[in-house]
Amino acid sequence: MIDIYYLEEDARIAQSVKEFLTQGGCRVYVFATLDEIKEALNVMRPAVVLVDCHAPNGSGNLLCRWIRMHWRGTPVLFTSARNSLRADVNAESEDYVVKPFELDVLLGRIRALMRRTGGITKQYLSCDVISLDHNRRQVRCGAEEVRLSSSEYHLLLYLMQNKGKTVTRENLLSSIWDVNETDVSNNTLTVTVKRLREKLHRPDCLKTVRSVGYRLEDTE
Repeated sequence: MIDIYYLEEDARIAQSVKEFLTQGGCRVYVFATLDEIKEALNVMRPAVVLVDCHAPNGSGNLLCRWIRMHWRGTPVLFTSARNSLRADVNAESEDYVVKPFELDVLLGRIRALMRRTGGITKQYLSCDVISLDHNRRQVRCGAEEVRLSSSEYHLLLYLMQNKGKTVTRENLLSSIWDVNETDVSNNTLTVTVKRLREKLHRPDCLKTVRSVGYRLEDTE
């Protein structure tokens, strides 16, 4: 599932784009104003930001500059009524489509951008309102920054990297701890998961698979 933040004032256009991209395996969050999308970006980074660079009142250009200032590596797909945008695009993390565009072309550009920036997008991981910035080792639950121990952080990271998959207890133990240490046991994992849940305010997205292990999955 590709999470996309989409800045678009026209509700009709936004709805048609959202419906098409959803069918193509994307989860699209539509924002009508600059303040709304900036607030969401401060909580969680999506896989791609889709933005009309020439939105009314300059909000599209302002958002582009703001993203470059704070999270330059975040992949951005610009839409523009003219192809003069080419000179203003950072080829490493950004792309653009010229209006009017076909929806299947837009989806193709999104997928191509994801392939090209695969290493960048691994920096930001998320599940529901939980987000993880791997480069900064920063975890947020909504707008709240959450302080985790090393084992809690690596447990969350491993589950994030395997989101949607059930990870066995044995796999988690061998991947996060040195199982040859005398004080590491199944109870070590149980206690760490319990503490992680408490710090993240018992999120619904962290599932226990009885007698097997754990799974992180989006609930929305």
